[in-house]
Amino acid sequence: MPFWALERPDLERIAFRASLLASNDDLAVLARADILGRICGDTDVMLENVDLYREYCAEQKCLTAPRRFPSDHARFEYFRTPGRDPDYAAYDDTRMTVTVLSGLPGVGKDHWIGAHRPGLPVVSLDALRAELGVDPAADQAPVVAAAREAARGHLRAGEPFVWNATNVSRRLREQCVGLVAAYGGRVDLVALEAPPAVLRARNAARPRPVPEAVIDRLIRRWETPDPTEAHRVTWIDTAETA
Repeated sequence: MPFWALERPDLERIAFRASLLASNDDLAVLARADILGRICGDTDVMLENVDLYREYCAEQKCLTAPRRFPSDHARFEYFRTPGRDPDYAAYDDTRMTVTVLSGLPGVGKDHWIGAHRPGLPVVSLDALRAELGVDPAADQAPVVAAAREAARGHLRAGEPFVWNATNVSRRLREQCVGLVAAYGGRVDLVALEAPPAVLRARNAARPRPVPEAVIDRLIRRWETPDPTEAHRVTWIDTAETA
């Protein structure tokens, strides 16, 4: 990233996001080592780009630590609104908190909900899939549509609830997060993870296991959530608990 970031119009957002995931200073060191460890014609130019990126991050106070925002809501709105001032203390007008789950089949989403969100309404794609008689390997459009309509009902009423779905990619999570944000909701994103072997063993023990081909496809599409996607993001290893 330090090689090409300076050429991007969204350099600020790239640097800020990177600082929330790793150290930009470490990235610059790694990039410099990568360049010096190979033979290439543009070594001097690439080294200069890395140095300039490092200087930029230092000026933006995101070189050795995560970029600080006035609040979680300010950070959430910054990454959703192009051109927004990162230091603007956005007024938090959220009306309710929605817990959006992200995790592969067999990771223990239902178990986690029972232990950590008891009593809250749950919009569950698995439950809707069974109710509508839709096979996991079939077109999921009717299931997703039913889930969004159920979510809208809770959002219109200003009720906190849990959105229980695999949400394996950033694009899929944005469909949930964007809807919640549009209704003035606060997003609590919980990412549940376990090794593939554990997931497959749990899935095989289910009364209605998800086809292996579906699980393999979801594993290939999995993208770990990051702090730019929600007001709060929590990562949980369920290998020993679910």
